[in-house]
Amino acid sequence: MSEASAKPSEGSGTGACAPAESRSRPTFAEALRFWLKLGFISFGGPTGQIAIMHAELVEKKKWIGEERFLHALNYCMLLPGPEAQQLAIYVGWLLHRTWGGIVAGALFVLPSAVILWLLSFVYMSYGKLAWVAAIFDGLKPAVLAIVAVAVLRIGRKVLKNEIMWTLAALAFLAIFFLGIPFPLIIAGAAVVGFVGNRLLPSKFQVMKSHAGQGSTKQDDVMVPHTAPSLGHAFRVCAICLTLWWAPILLVGATLGWKHTLFQQGVFFSKAAMVTFGGAYAVLPYVSQQAVENYHWLSPGQMLDGLALAESTPGPLIMVLQFIGFVGAWKLHEPFAPVVAATFGAAITTWATFLPCFLWIFLGAPSIERLRQNNRLTAALSSITAAVVGVVLNLAVWFGLHVLLPRGEAVNWWGTGVALGAFIGMQRWKWDIISVVGAAALLGLLRWIAMG
Repeated sequence: MSEASAKPSEGSGTGACAPAESRSRPTFAEALRFWLKLGFISFGGPTGQIAIMHAELVEKKKWIGEERFLHALNYCMLLPGPEAQQLAIYVGWLLHRTWGGIVAGALFVLPSAVILWLLSFVYMSYGKLAWVAAIFDGLKPAVLAIVAVAVLRIGRKVLKNEIMWTLAALAFLAIFFLGIPFPLIIAGAAVVGFVGNRLLPSKFQVMKSHAGQGSTKQDDVMVPHTAPSLGHAFRVCAICLTLWWAPILLVGATLGWKHTLFQQGVFFSKAAMVTFGGAYAVLPYVSQQAVENYHWLSPGQMLDGLALAESTPGPLIMVLQFIGFVGAWKLHEPFAPVVAATFGAAITTWATFLPCFLWIFLGAPSIERLRQNNRLTAALSSITAAVVGVVLNLAVWFGLHVLLPRGEAVNWWGTGVALGAFIGMQRWKWDIISVVGAAALLGLLRWIAMG
């Protein structure tokens, strides 16, 4: 790579790279239209969202090379938070610097946030209607099947030897039987990975990076134009941390440090820093705290929220917005319920997703140096193995509440729906939207038939 091509560029223009192939370089307006479209079609969880971006950005539009895309994905897998949104921020930043990343990350979330707010309002206003309850009776077992499929999907990626299987089993035992908090499990897994890499590197480096496969001319051209520097890091930290915490502290100073909205801002800020492994990994931790500690919602409402989040575009971690909405609705003083719920949804979404911009804008210029770090690869492998156990705990937790409700008979109808959805997704590769839609329809038809 020439010195000129790597030279940093100051300012915030929209030209991200020298156009060695002008047909592959989008204008800011073209990129804006794509990110807006992606926000409305990004169904299917992180796997589906990443697949859409790969098909559009790499194969169809050729805005970014295969190798650069895979490198960026590897970087995002090392970070807490939704990796698909972070990948969008990274690519947007790569194409059009800071404003490109802001637009890409914001539009990835905004359509889902608006849709989920509407669904949450309908749920809290009319959720006790019989036909609405019937729809959720169909959705809940489908969500159980989706989580079970997630266990297998993540497990196939990392459980490649007896040590990884042991880590997954220990993580499940730790969270299910001992109630050890999710962040401690993740931290412990990372330590095991770092130490294990020194003793048995072949057993711990099971998640290989895509580095070193050879780059294309396009990959060499599409490079960031912001070199790492202390000044850049200081500016990013100062701006992002101020934007992150100013609204939360303002709420606390205005409404009180024990008010629900302030507690939500602080809690979801902490959750945003430990969401390694995606939404399924952090949900047990969030569910436990939101349901049992803060009493923002019930286990049934938590399942309903996950079903709603599965039915909207955007990252599944949007379910946290539903938790913030419901919790603030229930504990709404001094506002009207819908006003408090809107504030709760907003502060939850803000605290959940703003840190993603900090991680990318701060780390992207220098994280390339860490791509071939074997100790980080081993730590990521161990964390992902532990995530398998944590997600299995989530599947068991959902199963107990959906199929074996306390004080009631076994839910055989729900068991059939869950099994059918699981088999369909595993054998015939049914997509999540089809499964969620069909399950909701089955619940409604069952209510009509029994009515």
